[in-house]
Amino acid sequence: MKIVFMGTPDFAEKSLEAVYNAGHEILAVVTNPDRPKGRGMKMVASPAKEFAISKELKIYQPEKVRKNIDFIEEIKALEPDVICVVAYGKILPKEILEIPKFGCINVHGSLLPKYRGAAPIQWAVINGEKVTGVTTMYMDVGMDTGDMILKEETEIAPDETTGELWDRLAKIGAGLLVKTLEQIENKTAPRIPQGEDFTMAPMLDKKMSKIDWENKTAQEIKNLVRGLNPIMGTYSYLNRKKIKIWKVDVVEADNVDVRNGTVLKADSKDGLYIKAKNGIVKILEIQGENAKRMNIQDFLRGNKIEVGSIFE
Repeated sequence: MKIVFMGTPDFAEKSLEAVYNAGHEILAVVTNPDRPKGRGMKMVASPAKEFAISKELKIYQPEKVRKNIDFIEEIKALEPDVICVVAYGKILPKEILEIPKFGCINVHGSLLPKYRGAAPIQWAVINGEKVTGVTTMYMDVGMDTGDMILKEETEIAPDETTGELWDRLAKIGAGLLVKTLEQIENKTAPRIPQGEDFTMAPMLDKKMSKIDWENKTAQEIKNLVRGLNPIMGTYSYLNRKKIKIWKVDVVEADNVDVRNGTVLKADSKDGLYIKAKNGIVKILEIQGENAKRMNIQDFLRGNKIEVGSIFE
């Protein structure tokens, strides 16, 4: 089939590669404009664009798609059978949704109708879900509200981070998109309405990365740390210094009668243990101010933390 592909990050690049390798004709790749990145603020192309360049595919990088008449007319002139949308980062207007012969197909990183929105993978981990997956769907004007086509489930491991799950779901989504296109081409693709029992996965807010020792359980803290790794990480303050926390575990314990956030143990042999609501958090990977990430044993060899001090 003739495909216009819209996507930006590595999650999308996996699907683009799979569709290309399946033998479909990629008429064009639409991706976000190059962005400055790193200390030197050098302009960097998206992973989807890098793949398109490697295969000499036509590339569009509009700053906006809504009311962009010239862009919409160019896509219309391509006469695609399907537009595939995978983590593109922009909401498509009705004028684009109506262009392709068989519709616009989206690959979404959750088991819809759960976790509609911008950050389904992150919220599944933060909320402690044990199972998630990928859904392909026909797009409509709503936020991830279109009829579903195919789903594939996968378990979330107890220590799995968003970054690790992201990579796995990218591969699952790529395979599912190829199957979906095959069914659309064979006219066997189902249309399954989502119903009204849905949950949302809004964009992440930097404010949520600060650990709330006072009110969150040890397991909730672990889920937050996993869910924000590697996007932004979590942090806390110790003696007015910002400490980033990248990996933790939960230690079951009888109720310890000290304030939540209190350091219970801190040495390079046994590690760092902090009191939380309904349990103890064992720190495994940490990052001091103006320092690099390191395991807790290496950190404690060069940084003394007093038992009884408070993370807040």
